[in-house]
Amino acid sequence: MTPDGTLSVTVVYAPATRRIEQCQLSMKNGALVAEAIFESKLLNALSADLVDALLVSVWGRKAGLKDRLRDGDRIEILRDLRVDPKVARRERFAKQGAKSAGLFARRRVGGKAGY
Repeated sequence: MTPDGTLSVTVVYAPATRRIEQCQLSMKNGALVAEAIFESKLLNALSADLVDALLVSVWGRKAGLKDRLRDGDRIEILRDLRVDPKVARRERFAKQGAKSAGLFARRRVGGKAGY
């Protein structure tokens, strides 16, 4: 916290793959997560339906909109996954094949199988 009683927080949102928008804010002491998101104006382009479906985390831990902020917090606005990570991994593995993927893909010359 700065001497004048303000908090420094960062609001981060990834609207699309490999595109990240972030906003550094200075908030009053005791500010809420919802206030920081509103002041960041990162969600202004989204419709109300999409905004209601978004989840929020602070440093990767699920948070509510009424949680109090602390100095240095990083608020992450999350969107739904398009593909289940387990399914994506299975499909990627099936496409690559067992020989070219995984822990044992590159063997040392003269090394034993599985090491």
